[in-house]
Amino acid sequence: MDAVRVALLREVLAGTRWPDEARRFAGSLRRSVAPAGGSLLLVGTEQYEPWHLAAHLVDEAAWSGQPELAPTLVRHHVRPGEPPHLSVGLGRLEAARRGHTLLVVAPERPGGGLLERVHDARRAGATVLSLDGGDPDLTALAHDALSVPAAGSELDLDTVQHLVSAAAGENVPPERRGPRRLRDRLARLADQLTAPPSPSRW
Repeated sequence: MDAVRVALLREVLAGTRWPDEARRFAGSLRRSVAPAGGSLLLVGTEQYEPWHLAAHLVDEAAWSGQPELAPTLVRHHVRPGEPPHLSVGLGRLEAARRGHTLLVVAPERPGGGLLERVHDARRAGATVLSLDGGDPDLTALAHDALSVPAAGSELDLDTVQHLVSAAAGENVPPERRGPRRLRDRLARLADQLTAPPSPSRW
């Protein structure tokens, strides 16, 4: 979802809690990641892999000059021959400690094995953040959580992830934004605005 679509979404959602909640949660994410980078671990459930959020955070990290926002995607199942960035299994969570941030995305109730690993990471000193469907056990483990219940909510969790990832790159001092990156982003946006209509990628 590009910057224009995010802006339109925020406009539609004005008066609801979601834009402010997304910015609040994104602020927690920015504050929790180590400036050196490489400390953000992103994991979903066995049924849901947040690769889409991972890709958007990588983009925001590059644009905003905050490499620490680029996550390591931790996967429940890694097939032989996967590229390195898709080859990090759950064992990576065992090394989480103080200075690491574990962002858990769970639309449904996570399995007990994942909850146990998250609990161990928190005990070892890692900061735990949760984007979830309202599971009380996961919310209780998290230092900060943004819950999107499947029933009774204006949005789904995928849309909230777009808001969070866009907000994560905001409020960055101009000196940290490389001019080439900003020009590239503006050029890409101009291309999107002038291109013929096409089906949305998401």
